[in-house]
Amino acid sequence: MMRPLTFTMTLGALVGVCVLSNHAFAEDAKVLAPASTRFANAEIDETPDFQKHMSPLLGKLGCNGRSCHGSFQGRGGFRLSLFGYDFKMDREGLIERIDTDAPTDSYLVQKAINVEPHEGGKRMEVGSWEYNLFMKWIGNGAPAVGETPTKLLRLEVTPSEIQFTDADQLQQLKAVAVWEDGMSEDVTCLCRFQSNDDAVCGIDGEGLVTSGDPGDSHVVVFYDNAVVPVPVIRPVTDRIGEKYPKVAATTEVDRLVVEKLSKLGVIPSEQCTDAEFLRRVCLDLTATLPTAAEAEAFLADTNADKRARKVDELLSSEAYAAWWTTRLCDWTGCSDQQLQNVNPVNRNSGSAEWYAWIFKRVQENMPYDKLMEGIVVADSRHADESYRDYCERMTDAYRDDSKSFADQDGLMYFWGRRNFISTEDRAIGFAYTFMGTRIQCAQCHKHPFDVWTQADFQQFEKFFARVRFSRNGDAKEYRAILKEIGIEGKPNNNDLRKAIEKAVKDGKTVPFPELAITAPKNQGKNAPAAKTAKLLGEQEVDVDNIEDPRTALMDWLRNSPTKLFAKAFVNRVWSNYMGRGIVEPTDDLSLANPPSNAGLLNHLTDGFIANGYDMKWLHREIVLSDTYQRSWQPNETNAMDERNFSRAVVRRLPAEAAYDALTMATLNDQKAAEYISVTTGRAIRDTSPPRNNASNGRNYALAVFGRSIRESACDCDRSMEASLLQTLYTRNDRDVEVMLTDRNGWLTQIFRNQKAQDEQAERLLAQAEAQVERFEKTVEVAKKKGNEAQIAKAESALAAARDKVKELTPSSESVSKDFSADEVISQAYLRTLSRLPSADERTAASEYLASAAQPADGVKDLVWALINTKEFMLNH
Repeated sequence: MMRPLTFTMTLGALVGVCVLSNHAFAEDAKVLAPASTRFANAEIDETPDFQKHMSPLLGKLGCNGRSCHGSFQGRGGFRLSLFGYDFKMDREGLIERIDTDAPTDSYLVQKAINVEPHEGGKRMEVGSWEYNLFMKWIGNGAPAVGETPTKLLRLEVTPSEIQFTDADQLQQLKAVAVWEDGMSEDVTCLCRFQSNDDAVCGIDGEGLVTSGDPGDSHVVVFYDNAVVPVPVIRPVTDRIGEKYPKVAATTEVDRLVVEKLSKLGVIPSEQCTDAEFLRRVCLDLTATLPTAAEAEAFLADTNADKRARKVDELLSSEAYAAWWTTRLCDWTGCSDQQLQNVNPVNRNSGSAEWYAWIFKRVQENMPYDKLMEGIVVADSRHADESYRDYCERMTDAYRDDSKSFADQDGLMYFWGRRNFISTEDRAIGFAYTFMGTRIQCAQCHKHPFDVWTQADFQQFEKFFARVRFSRNGDAKEYRAILKEIGIEGKPNNNDLRKAIEKAVKDGKTVPFPELAITAPKNQGKNAPAAKTAKLLGEQEVDVDNIEDPRTALMDWLRNSPTKLFAKAFVNRVWSNYMGRGIVEPTDDLSLANPPSNAGLLNHLTDGFIANGYDMKWLHREIVLSDTYQRSWQPNETNAMDERNFSRAVVRRLPAEAAYDALTMATLNDQKAAEYISVTTGRAIRDTSPPRNNASNGRNYALAVFGRSIRESACDCDRSMEASLLQTLYTRNDRDVEVMLTDRNGWLTQIFRNQKAQDEQAERLLAQAEAQVERFEKTVEVAKKKGNEAQIAKAESALAAARDKVKELTPSSESVSKDFSADEVISQAYLRTLSRLPSADERTAASEYLASAAQPADGVKDLVWALINTKEFMLNH
């Protein structure tokens, strides 16, 4: 039984959405009827266009898919370009299998209708519009695409958003191609379609969308080089429209989030408590647990602006700069494993200098685009500086303790990594780092989820061809400087290292690696025309006539209409705070993987750019929103929401934050205060994963908790997954035992004071007991004399002395009178969970401490239990 075409609520049902620009249908535009209608008539007098009709039809029929003739090996000796990006290659392959004089006898057609055995089965019926289209193209001479393919201006898809109200509702999509030559055609029948979540919405080969489970996702339409996502929403409750309650939206971030939630019938959670906010924002913004004193002060503060003031305080802290330097080192690939011999003076300092360079700029709040520019266009020599001058300057800098690699203008090490040498690796890594985009698919074929072709990738590579990182610098001068320090021939690395170290101590100049831009090849009189490179589907650049092609890349990052440069950073920062990106995964910003809230991403991106790429502006805009400050506790409408930011999503602490939190929770008060203000020696200041994956000491813990391995440019190098090893570490590892009992630990602080108090009490008790003995003798003497007055006086003094002994004698059934169990319990909770215990928790802890054989053992067990709770290891 056929289902009726149910009416659905649609936004923009009469308005088109475009890929490359924001245009609606022109009211008087003439749209050519779909090929499925025109070619239903076998007698039609029209020659199909290979680009507009044949190539997309091959894709529609599955012929150029990766499991068929689009695979690298092809099928049955016949290969097509994957997804039809190479019109010339595809037509040449088809020509060998067709007969323009007798189209129906064409081997290609016989295969497609399964007259000739075909592994892919029957792909079309004789007499169908697809069959007729093939016949017309073959019969009219199988015309090729012109030397320059027609440009698709945009693909207009309607409706631009689908809002279903129930299961099994239907909505037909319509796609109109608008070409540069002025032609507009309904190409719905030639499009490919996919659903990004089949549970929420299905879509068939004709563009008919079917609603499924409540929730939201996208269906994606593919045609030519266009990729158009269409949001699909089915409310999870009936609280939509007039039934949706009024929800305060303090900021534009909140307005945009609530706007999306109102379509879903999802009501956001209430605001989190002060204790939750403090712990959350300290860990998110600085990867640092608040101290017990800090938590007490914040909870006692009654000023309405205390959250904003705390954010400003954190943004000015050293821990903020340290943590966000670590994140930037993740994304830029700082790894000692990849930095071999970049510094001849100290072979193992590459990652430390990389970290210091970024740290200095984050601490100064250098605009993000300026910071990245120092990496993208990094150079070695100053203007008009010779190689020898450069080496003298660098050698002098390493002799002068007041100078630092961080003072260098650029971070040339980025270009000196072992996994960043070939132009292919550089193109892929550059896109990951600065654009949050995966372009490696286009290395071999058209990108399946974006507009880039293999030709685009190859053109993009050319920007990196002239960038050379040479460990031997200027070869001639390099050898000359080596000769001056007594090195000739080809010394082994150990001898070279020793000679360079000695030369620096002796005040001699040593040679340094160099990052240089080589001259274009063949620049003589009869040189060929200059090479051009292309900025990923955008404008071409004459790279042979630019002193440094990377300057064009940096200009493009700032000015590209896609704004991927800013979006990538915004999305990664948002993910740090919310547990997932607006686009997820965070390094997959592609047209077929659209944002869950496009308006939100655009607002933050535009604001970030308008505010001069001010990183602190972005942090404030996010963490001061109601959206960030929502409780983690769900209500009846948002328990299943993890993509629309209606509540805080509980997530495990990053590796560095987890390790530092364990350390912080167990330090004494003085050391904890130092730990929060001086980050040297902390895990968040670790500059790189260890060489050769060494996993001893702290490195083992950081590996267990998923520190970024920085082996590739992928954000997936960092793991946020929970594991059994993490539990075993916090429960059983020797490191944790040492933290608990360390001489600089909180337990030592408590019981060092307690020991002194106990020793003083023992002295007082001994004195009181001595007095009792003296007064007993005094009473005995007075009784022998029979002096009643002396007896009464002595007995009174003896009674007072005995009362004093009783007062000073500790009870065997409880801890010392001077040990405040209640205060210790409060401090234990504040230093681990940043909150005071509930009444039940306090009672349970008190009973446990009272039952402990020794107070120190009881407190140690209490702290151990708290750091092994989910509440401690998760950010909520």
